[in-house]
Amino acid sequence: MSTSEQLVSTNPSQADKNDRTEKSEKPETENFRVIVVDDDKEMRESLTHLLNTANWQVKALSRAEDTNKCLAEFDADVILSDVRMPGMSGLDLLMSLKSAMIPPINTAAIPGPTSPPNNTPPIVLISAHGDIPMAVEAMQNGAYSFIEKPTDPRRILTVLKNAAERHRLTQNTTRLKARLANLSGLDRVLLGNTQSIKTLREDIIDLGDSDAAIMILGETGTGKELVARALHNLSPRMTAPFLVINCATIPIHDFEETMFGTMNSKQGMLSRVNGGTLFLDEFSTCPIEIQAKFLRLIEHKEFNPTGSDKPQKLNIRIISASNEQMDIALKEGRFREDLYYRLNTVILPLPPLRERLDDITLLYEHFTSQYGELYEVIPPEITAEDLTALMSHHWPGNVRELRNVAERRILMAKRGRGSVPEALHLDSDFDDVPETLREAVAAFERLLIAKALKAHQGRMDAVAEALGIARRTLNEKIVKLGLNKEDFL
Repeated sequence: MSTSEQLVSTNPSQADKNDRTEKSEKPETENFRVIVVDDDKEMRESLTHLLNTANWQVKALSRAEDTNKCLAEFDADVILSDVRMPGMSGLDLLMSLKSAMIPPINTAAIPGPTSPPNNTPPIVLISAHGDIPMAVEAMQNGAYSFIEKPTDPRRILTVLKNAAERHRLTQNTTRLKARLANLSGLDRVLLGNTQSIKTLREDIIDLGDSDAAIMILGETGTGKELVARALHNLSPRMTAPFLVINCATIPIHDFEETMFGTMNSKQGMLSRVNGGTLFLDEFSTCPIEIQAKFLRLIEHKEFNPTGSDKPQKLNIRIISASNEQMDIALKEGRFREDLYYRLNTVILPLPPLRERLDDITLLYEHFTSQYGELYEVIPPEITAEDLTALMSHHWPGNVRELRNVAERRILMAKRGRGSVPEALHLDSDFDDVPETLREAVAAFERLLIAKALKAHQGRMDAVAEALGIARRTLNEKIVKLGLNKEDFL
């Protein structure tokens, strides 16, 4: 039996059928990269054909000595190497790569087979002469997996795919840490790479030196006060006071004395912010009686201390924020239209965290790094379980909730235990488990289907195949979850 026959011990027609099956089962958009090292030409060609059919980019080498040079030119996700070869063997290659590796920042590993540190792709060894002691030695020395010939092509593809996915996850985490280390200024204050956050940062820079009234709209926890402070800090008023007034807590009976002061003695809050920025938080909750007083302040930039008929000029910039749909408050008569139009010269909408999926891991790494320094704990690496929990959670509390989860995770790590699902309190209340579980499952299904729709450009057969479900089931889930296919194309 030839070496290529050792790889697939079937007749030619069956092998062709397997190839067609593998090709149809692989998502078309996957584009993993692999280096194949084998001194047997027929085996290299057989492996290259199998991997190309599964949409892999392949670099085939006849000598293990050429691997380092190839790695410098080809960003591989995984290495597949024969064990017994003239010159450098597969085990020698493994040890060579291991000795050249840079130790990772944190040695906490994602559950699964032992794998090389972040900067070197994992290596999978394959041999027709392997035995259990050799496999054990290979795994102990850092091999991701060990495969004996002959083997099912599906096993080769599955092992390589798992190794490549894990390597990319590790690489992404490393890149995030590098990016966090180099951030400064507004990038560090408003962290994120999604287009909505990039646009927001640009708007803040453009509006920094303006005195125009700005209205910030966004859900609770999206960072409205953070944006207001950034606007203040980038303005010519940055050395003057920044005053936050929570309109929901203003007592009506002593509003005037608190805000405007009295004629002879008490200084009001507005006098202390003269020259600076007044931030009206949750302004939609402001009582209707007080709205009229704010209207005069905004229109004339002056106010009268209680008991005085002599107005005092006030040089301030006003920024307001609300987590409510203002059209509803206006329609119900709870908010004056004239005040609304004085406050909304410029409107800055803040996206909820669930619409910033690409930023969730970056923000989590940032917060765990901050709290790690605060509590003197090395932040634990993100595991596959952690990543799933982060990406499937709905985040009703937005960035504020994510920050709290990161802090709880660090506090758990300080005691030598914990995970992101635990920090999210997914199992904290037994009575709520059925409802919480349904919501969590629905959120996760929504995320997976949305990603698959985007990855396969809406081709429903390909989406269903990638998700491992029937086309009819996919259609039912799309309707049930309220997804619009066009939103992801």
